[in-house]
Amino acid sequence: MKQETSVCDDRAESMAAFNKPKVELHVHLDASIRLETMLYFSRKRRIHLPGDNPDDLRQHLSCKGPSSLSEFLSKFNIFMPVVAGDREAIKRIAYEFVEIKAKEGVIYVEVRYSPHLLANCKVDPIPWGQMEGDLTPDEVVDLVNQGLREGERDFNIKVRSILCCMRHMPDWSPEIVELAKKYWNDTVVAIDLAGDESLHGKNYPGHRKAYEEAVRCGIHRTVHAGEAGPPAVVREAVEILKAERIGHGYHTIEDPVLYKELLEKKMHFEQCPWSSYITGACDPDLTKHPMIQLKKDKANYSLSSDGSLVFDSILDTDYSIAKKYMGFTEEDFEQANLNAAQSSFLPDKEKHKLIKQLSEAYKQ
Repeated sequence: MKQETSVCDDRAESMAAFNKPKVELHVHLDASIRLETMLYFSRKRRIHLPGDNPDDLRQHLSCKGPSSLSEFLSKFNIFMPVVAGDREAIKRIAYEFVEIKAKEGVIYVEVRYSPHLLANCKVDPIPWGQMEGDLTPDEVVDLVNQGLREGERDFNIKVRSILCCMRHMPDWSPEIVELAKKYWNDTVVAIDLAGDESLHGKNYPGHRKAYEEAVRCGIHRTVHAGEAGPPAVVREAVEILKAERIGHGYHTIEDPVLYKELLEKKMHFEQCPWSSYITGACDPDLTKHPMIQLKKDKANYSLSSDGSLVFDSILDTDYSIAKKYMGFTEEDFEQANLNAAQSSFLPDKEKHKLIKQLSEAYKQ
């Protein structure tokens, strides 16, 4: 299969893949910024970007797959200085994120981000080479919440957020949990652990203690694991960090014992097919993607985009790929979205309402 050409071409036809209401659980705010917005703030703040129009900028920021997770992450060094530390930018990207998802047919989304990576004050080290300012991680969360709430109001979808701990910065993790407590259900519903999976949690007790506190306080937990890393990272996420969902988790199936355990526990796997192709997380032959095995085994999984900016995609790209290369039917997509609703971090009453909304839409 000539994957690089054919897969990229799928994006143009992807809107036909699944046009019913969708739920998205794994998408990064800072990987979903509009190019036009980025250019606006680069000019306003006089920060150089490698392009002065959306098409030129896209060529520099989009990964061409199959690539690597490290190349994907390197793209953030280019554009994050444009929005980090700027109050107007942070609120705006949150608001526009909701608009983007509404246009994609999403009725409920959980968006994740690291408050520390958007701050320039009371964060050590200050990220992206910024000069110290007066925007703290706490205020970042408040600004994102404002943008998300205004987007909910204007675009008629439900949005919640997840605060990310970063594997390479365990000293930030305790504050993430405190921020989750402070902004619980406004709009925060969970914490996540993202970053380099080779940095095992057992060597970084800050993450373990933060997750223990989250468990104690009833804060929901997801963890990036088994994306580029081995099944052992997934086991660590489940057994040590008490993850309720696994971000990606592709390599779980390489450990049959672990995989069987998680199937029995109905562990939810947040799958992102297009990003797994771009980052080289899976076999580039998409007809061998682990999500096919998940579907076959009636596992608890859902489809998400991971983020549109660096992957140069939309959510329906993932649906189109699943349909064309993995044999997914409309019924499979409906089940994946019902899985997502059931495994969402909404309170039970709101969760049941969401499930009912999807079920009624799928009967039509």
